[in-house]
Amino acid sequence: MDYYWVTLLVALLVAIGTHLVRRGRGGGGGGGRGGCVPPGSLGVPLIGHTLGFVRSMRANRVDQFFRDRINCYGAVSKLSLLGKPTALLAGPAANKFVFFNRSLVLGRAASLPHILGERSLLAVHGDDHRRICGALMDFLGPEMLRMYVGRIDAQVRQHLEESWAGRTAVTVHPLMKRLTFDIITALVLGSEKSAVRDALDRDLVNIFEGAMAVPVNLPFTAYRRSILGSRRARLILQGIMREKKTRLQEGKASPNDDLLSRLLSMTDEHGQQLLSNEEIVDNALATVVGAHGSLAALMTFIVRQLADDPATLAAMVEEHEEIVKNKAPGEALVWDDLSKMTFTWRVAQETLRLVPPVFGSSRIALDDIEYKGYCIPKGWQVFWVADVTHRDPGIFPDPAKFDPSRFNTRSMPACSFAAFGAGPRMCPGIDLVRIETLVTMHHLVRNFTWNLASKRNTFVRDPFPSPLHGLPIQLRQAARLC
Repeated sequence: MDYYWVTLLVALLVAIGTHLVRRGRGGGGGGGRGGCVPPGSLGVPLIGHTLGFVRSMRANRVDQFFRDRINCYGAVSKLSLLGKPTALLAGPAANKFVFFNRSLVLGRAASLPHILGERSLLAVHGDDHRRICGALMDFLGPEMLRMYVGRIDAQVRQHLEESWAGRTAVTVHPLMKRLTFDIITALVLGSEKSAVRDALDRDLVNIFEGAMAVPVNLPFTAYRRSILGSRRARLILQGIMREKKTRLQEGKASPNDDLLSRLLSMTDEHGQQLLSNEEIVDNALATVVGAHGSLAALMTFIVRQLADDPATLAAMVEEHEEIVKNKAPGEALVWDDLSKMTFTWRVAQETLRLVPPVFGSSRIALDDIEYKGYCIPKGWQVFWVADVTHRDPGIFPDPAKFDPSRFNTRSMPACSFAAFGAGPRMCPGIDLVRIETLVTMHHLVRNFTWNLASKRNTFVRDPFPSPLHGLPIQLRQAARLC
């Protein structure tokens, strides 16, 4: 059966179940403190707007789905998704309200805690979120990551030599997935055997398929495959963690070797391990899943843009050739080199503006909250959409145009560029995204040119954006990799 129709059927059952539970509890979802809920409609009883939402996801028009409602009802409105009353908030001020409001906790697909773990950063809030996020940022911040630039540089060079060099055609998205997987697993797990990584990679495919699926634990569902893949991945991570703990205790390993070693070495004020073993495994898995999918999408869409944008490509090549003038042949990039890649990072930011890896997300109201005179009752979803501000002509003139110069200054309103979120829930991997993107583009644009093999410039979300057929390109290589 087609996956989307299975999703649609189960979504309807979830909506009906949620409606019956709420009715049994006497909850109408429209009261709140003052009863002045946002304008709009909760749609057809039981179904709400779930049908239209699922259809828009299938047709890759989910951004337009939300924009149509904003055009109709304004920057604050209500609708019903998957059986839950939802407040849709739009604009930079709304983004800031959602990102920084402590009465809103991260909404999540019901499947996520069972797949990524109950103790992952996506599943906790409050003091636990601050503690775990602080531990991850200790490793993912610039002070630690600057030590790994050379390692990332070597992996990018090896990948291009093995998978791009000598070929006249490649499919970009699968290759970028492989590259980002190799880099993130090396940073998280260290120098593990290739067989271990290959096993984890196979499980990761299943985890991706079910991470955003409706949680129906039947043999034919993506959710079931994802659960089984997650269990196998956890066993792998637990085994690696035990080995690293032993090596750390014996003085045969350093806390700076990788993320697992770092987390195992961190202690609280009482000298106890800061994170539990469960928290370390859950967040190692979540880090691999999150960084792998979003980063591969970003670099794939940069390649797609450069294929039809010779001016941007030429400016990038010039920037990177200037950097190598002061380096010996074959010398690896270092941290200071990255600060000179300002135009390349603006290209990445503009790509993220036009094709954000996550189109939006929801929060759940822990209490009745007020926004712009409207009451959002406790238990409602609060949804924000990145594309609303990313394509607002009042913020980004001629928003459909690719123009990296938009990011030359920081004059745009706060929270209008939301590719990484903001506030306590800002993506902790932003510096890793920057390093991997800059290092990869440095070697790619200096050694290859390419053309799109297909002129159909479309993509779907699964859940990250994925170009048609994986973006096949016709490839031309410089005389030698350098």
